[in-house]
Amino acid sequence: MSGSFSIRRIRFTNPICYRPCHRHGFAHVYGLCISAASQPWYTNTMTLALHPVPMRTDNYAWLVSDTESDLRAIIDPCEEQPALEALRQSGGHLALILLTHHHDDHIAAAAALRERTGALIAGAAADADRLPRLDHTLHEGNRLPFGTLAEFQVINTPGHTRGHISYFMPQGPFLFCGDTLFSLGCGRLFEGTPEDMFKSLRKIATLPADTLIACGHEYTSANARFALHVDPDNAVLQRRTADVTRMRASGQPSLPVTLAQELATNPFLRASNPHALGELRQMKDRF
Repeated sequence: MSGSFSIRRIRFTNPICYRPCHRHGFAHVYGLCISAASQPWYTNTMTLALHPVPMRTDNYAWLVSDTESDLRAIIDPCEEQPALEALRQSGGHLALILLTHHHDDHIAAAAALRERTGALIAGAAADADRLPRLDHTLHEGNRLPFGTLAEFQVINTPGHTRGHISYFMPQGPFLFCGDTLFSLGCGRLFEGTPEDMFKSLRKIATLPADTLIACGHEYTSANARFALHVDPDNAVLQRRTADVTRMRASGQPSLPVTLAQELATNPFLRASNPHALGELRQMKDRF
């Protein structure tokens, strides 16, 4: 490792009690192919389904289906054709396009999808000048009804960008966190500070443990290498890394992942203060 920084100086929060989360109330459909979005995760009621939609090299958009109303919502689409193919496979009507932040690899297809489907685009009011024209300008605490009984709740999660927001659907429970939280990692601090990211991750940490984390990139394998570098004795992390290696080798996505798993394994979620998080982020940037 370069520099004089010692890994031992990183302080983590106390390990949480962890039990393997094979279901967490969801019917996990195994064998999901990275190139398809037709095999979803379902909620207990089987009325909401979550589909990962691979885009570009390592992006995910996320398609949420309400089977009772036949409505669909998509989060962070950057390519039109994969989104349209996912909609064709799932059926239903696209009602909402939700954007977490302004980066092109999360918004590039939003305007074209609105033109094609009539869906409404929602995003942060703070970033309205850097997003496609918004039909819904959002602030923390806003709620967007979806389908028969569900809603998206808006959470401000700055750090990666200053206007970054996340969407929590308690009926899942699902969290669409863009580039704030990754499995075993967090986003680079392009516009925010370690304090911003620490506060954002603390908000996420208070959500239900069985929340499915649906983030914006397939970075888990690379993040696992760094996480093991700074937390080599974490047995849960070792098991998670082995699982990810198997999933990726067979073409399966490593996402979504439960918050419980991330609380037990993600060094950025387990950092005890903003300074420790900032040092971890600098280490990861150089890793």
